[in-house]
Amino acid sequence: MSKLKIERAASKVRRAPLKVTIDGSVSDDLELMCEWSENDSSYLVNLLLGFAIAQSEDFQKYKAERPSTTARPRDTAKPGSAPAPKPQSGSAPSPEKGPNA
Repeated sequence: MSKLKIERAASKVRRAPLKVTIDGSVSDDLELMCEWSENDSSYLVNLLLGFAIAQSEDFQKYKAERPSTTARPRDTAKPGSAPAPKPQSGSAPSPEKGPNA
């Protein structure tokens, strides 16, 4: 079994909103772990969930057996935002430089 390693003050991660309710005793332990590790709760919840998911052999087997075409995209547009227009072929400016570059 692998071990969970928590780096001190390593709270810089990409974040996605997750609406959950955490039980009181787990919340208390999480708050204490934040204090001990000098990390914010978002970082620790992400780390703990990632560790738990990696340890679930049944889930990992299920994940490996699924066709990759049904995987949910990681970068999704925010609700209400319009997709970026696709450049036309020919002399259209590249998306990196923009029209005034």
